[in-house]
Amino acid sequence: MSRGFRLSVLAAAVMAVAPAAQAFEAGDFVLRAGAVHVAPDDSSDSITVGGNPLVPGINARAEVDSNTQLGLRATYMFTNNIGLGILGATPFKHNIKGGGDLPSDLKLGETKHLPPTITLQYFPMDSGSAFQPYAGVGVNYTTFFEEKTSSELNDALSFPDSELELDDSVGVAVEVGMDYMLSENFGLNAAIWWADINTDAKVKVLDGNGDKVAETDKFEVEIDPMVYMVGFTYKF
Repeated sequence: MSRGFRLSVLAAAVMAVAPAAQAFEAGDFVLRAGAVHVAPDDSSDSITVGGNPLVPGINARAEVDSNTQLGLRATYMFTNNIGLGILGATPFKHNIKGGGDLPSDLKLGETKHLPPTITLQYFPMDSGSAFQPYAGVGVNYTTFFEEKTSSELNDALSFPDSELELDDSVGVAVEVGMDYMLSENFGLNAAIWWADINTDAKVKVLDGNGDKVAETDKFEVEIDPMVYMVGFTYKF
């Protein structure tokens, strides 16, 4: 019996008795961390006061810029193919800029938000596959905080101060992504998702004593961002 044949037989025997490496299976927790970029596909109603334009003859609207933060995601696998995913992140900070007929470089204000999202995820591949694509659908809850207007807006309104109010949002979220496991526990992740985020906004104009002088009508801002994430996967 040749040495090469003996080694082949030994390798086959080891493979026969060794357990197959499992990527994801029922009972696993899968953690993912990486950079998350929020790119709003935004639009807004016209900003009015008592049904009239904020500035006569001007179609004033609002736009929201992009932001990148640290994303943290977790999935619990109920079965080898079904998991429950939760998305969290460090607070996103967005500048709110002029839209419509307003100059795009006019900063109207800024806000921070947290977008916790829960999705039911489906993993179509066999649990032994290192490549694990998935798709999910669920609910996004976005809470806004630290909203404030800018000095540029106050100067444009010719008042010393103003306040910005943004309502929280609840909407549908969908995602697609993939994990590629480099070992039993570590891998790479990439994901894209879309969230239905709409908020009702209002601006209050204040005098030097902080008393309300006027306020805008509530106007809807549709943020509806595409969200992109790349990072690392850890399974235990």
